[in-house]
Amino acid sequence: MADWIQGLAPGQWYEQHGAPFEIVGVDTANESVLIQHFDGSLEEYDFDAWMELRAVRCAPPEDWSGALDVTGDDYGVDRDSAGKLSRWDSPLDQFDYY
Repeated sequence: MADWIQGLAPGQWYEQHGAPFEIVGVDTANESVLIQHFDGSLEEYDFDAWMELRAVRCAPPEDWSGALDVTGDDYGVDRDSAGKLSRWDSPLDQFDYY
């Protein structure tokens, strides 16, 4: 088995032409790599096609909602005002009280 194959693992993020994607599976028996694009679409490459892809490692995207097809309304966050306090807001207002 080639050394580069041992470096592939689910959960690693790569990008090609600025488009990030995550490895979600490596099947050494069938010689294939399964990836999930940020928008949620899945794609499978055989090892030869993976080598031709020449993807480079990258950090995972900060916005985790891409593949989940959710909006800020779904999880209660307005992206424009998330984490911003007005002049009169108290930082303690950001804590949940139980």
